[in-house]
Amino acid sequence: MTFCLRRREFFAGLGSAAVWPLAARAQQRPAMPVIGFLNSGAQAAVIVNDRLSAFRQGLNEAGFAEGRNLAIEFCFANGQRDRIPALLADLVRSGVAVIVVNGVSLSAAMAATSTIPIVFVGGIDPVAQGLVTSLNRPSGNVTGVTFNAPGFNAKRLQFLHELLPNPTVIAVLLDPNGPAFETQLQDIGATARTLGRQLVLVKAATEGELDTAFKTILQAAAGALFVGSSSFFVSQRRKLVMFAAGHALPASYSGREFVEEGGLVSYGASVADAFRRGGIYVGRILKGAKPSDLPLELPTKYELVFNLATAKTLSLKISPKLLVFADEVIE
Repeated sequence: MTFCLRRREFFAGLGSAAVWPLAARAQQRPAMPVIGFLNSGAQAAVIVNDRLSAFRQGLNEAGFAEGRNLAIEFCFANGQRDRIPALLADLVRSGVAVIVVNGVSLSAAMAATSTIPIVFVGGIDPVAQGLVTSLNRPSGNVTGVTFNAPGFNAKRLQFLHELLPNPTVIAVLLDPNGPAFETQLQDIGATARTLGRQLVLVKAATEGELDTAFKTILQAAAGALFVGSSSFFVSQRRKLVMFAAGHALPASYSGREFVEEGGLVSYGASVADAFRRGGIYVGRILKGAKPSDLPLELPTKYELVFNLATAKTLSLKISPKLLVFADEVIE
């Protein structure tokens, strides 16, 4: 199922302002700009880590408040990426002032419009993918905030390496359809060679492929799991954490939401902070700034989170050297 949220009751439980049909909003507030917020995942996956709250906070910092001087049209593809172009076409026809997308949806958004400003918040390298010309001057109608930066995946693998007492095989689970697949693959492979670690690469982009990947990981006798960055994996975080727990696999994840579900450790850019900064950019555009004049922003805040209860279950002792770097320790 794919849809755009146009009714008050969808976000009533989140404390959101009214989300009404565009026509009705136009009649009541003809001068109020409408933001199109499109995500390739599910509504629940976007809510984790207070991403929508952080986005609204950024808008507020820029002088905008939902329901007061702007409205937001929320659209979710629920993992059905082939539906993204249709959702974007709907937003373009509606005449939204700015379109906000995640990394997976960026290329489709650029194909849908070359005039409506686009702000992306996601784990991609748009320069490496040829979507924009440079970080400082992205050109065209696109700007945004990326989760990824050079050395990010290498650091994650180093943390996992330090946690493992034995030179065990590490299974690396990546989403081949994710926009950061190639970058993750290169960074992780180079780091593993430096650390002298043996890896087994496993790919999954659907629930069925994830079940097959679990079997491959067990057949490879992997002693640890490195879960790559992917909006699909975020939506499957409970299943991933339960698999690791059920087979006593120390596992590293890209976001704190996995550790909150019971995962061992996560290291990654603060997604909430990225969405807040994305909200600020939307506000600046609404005030007249051109996307091409707003540099693409790299992560400024990273979070290292450990779950001590999970470490105890795995009979792993986290060294004081690692704990001193932790931003949060879940007891």
